[in-house]
Amino acid sequence: MISRAERTPLTDWWWTVDRGLLAALFALMVAGLVFLMGGGPPVAERIGLPTFYFLNRQALYLAPTILLICAVSFLSLRGVRRLALVTWICGVALCLLAGKFGPEIKGAHRWIQFGPIGLQPSEFVKPAFVVVAAWAFSEGAQRRDMPGGFLALLLLPVTIVPLLLQPDFGQTMLITMVWCALFFVAGLHLIWVALLGVLGLGGVFAAYLFFHHVRERFNKFLDRDSGGGFQDFWSRESFRSGGWFGTGPGEGVAKRHLPDAHTDFIFSVTGEEFGVIVCLCLVALFAFIVLRGLKLARRTDDTFSRLAITGLTTLFGLQACINMAVNTQLMPAKGMTLPFVSFGGSSMISLALGTGFLVALTRKRPRTVLLSQKPPGTASATVAGVMR
Repeated sequence: MISRAERTPLTDWWWTVDRGLLAALFALMVAGLVFLMGGGPPVAERIGLPTFYFLNRQALYLAPTILLICAVSFLSLRGVRRLALVTWICGVALCLLAGKFGPEIKGAHRWIQFGPIGLQPSEFVKPAFVVVAAWAFSEGAQRRDMPGGFLALLLLPVTIVPLLLQPDFGQTMLITMVWCALFFVAGLHLIWVALLGVLGLGGVFAAYLFFHHVRERFNKFLDRDSGGGFQDFWSRESFRSGGWFGTGPGEGVAKRHLPDAHTDFIFSVTGEEFGVIVCLCLVALFAFIVLRGLKLARRTDDTFSRLAITGLTTLFGLQACINMAVNTQLMPAKGMTLPFVSFGGSSMISLALGTGFLVALTRKRPRTVLLSQKPPGTASATVAGVMR
């Protein structure tokens, strides 16, 4: 047992971290390994790899994932901001390089190679962008001499333009939705909310007109009888054949027809082999993480922490919702992974960075610590406000 009387960095971390949130994240990682045992082998055998290649690689990714979550969670608020800013700058630069020099995979240039290691920089841009945008919004709210709102507004096009050039419409849509959520939480008037909604619909329509792959996916989704959506068919079939209790681990059929059964459509494979009840339990686990994060955001008095926690939680929840909506045929395919469940090195490490930020920001901190980490120009004003 770790005693409260001991004053070490480890004990301070243990007694200030939200252990319920940590436990839910680790449970999600373990569940991902179990579900990947069903979705990974058929894909590995189809492309000539060892049967449990994807499972073994995912297990290897878990060690650096857990270490990164714990390491980042030790950071102070200032440390979180600095790491996010550096990650965002490097990530945007790498997105530009990937769009220009990266290999073409499924009609897009989203990856960049470092020798034998492939990296999808857009995955790392997402959590870093949320923290940097929350930083800009909070500075604008606390300092009249700081154009935080303008900087936050400028951050969006600087981030999504490199993604559109790849093109990566799914990540662009996700980042834009999270940015709108931050804008709303920061105190946006309802008129601006309506205007952003109209602009968002206009952006979707423009993507349909100018991006061939987006138009093709929408057309396949709307015309189920066109014969082109075999992924859609087998995704629906997996839930139909699995029923409430599933066909049993390893007994699924749909995964042998789904090309991305270990990544984008692992939720469908889970539905067939483990049943709808297990899928609902998985949804409940995601819901617990999201609601826990929002509850902790509501409790904090620090503007930056509240905005960043809300944004990171929204990012995590929206990504999970989009993946599950695609699997259940509620929206067109987006090529988005299910957090900590789908296979993917870049996805796992970037999620570790984002959840590490989340765990660090939700730690219990004395109010004096929060005040000391504000910019010098605002600390005295904040203390005066507290005294009043």
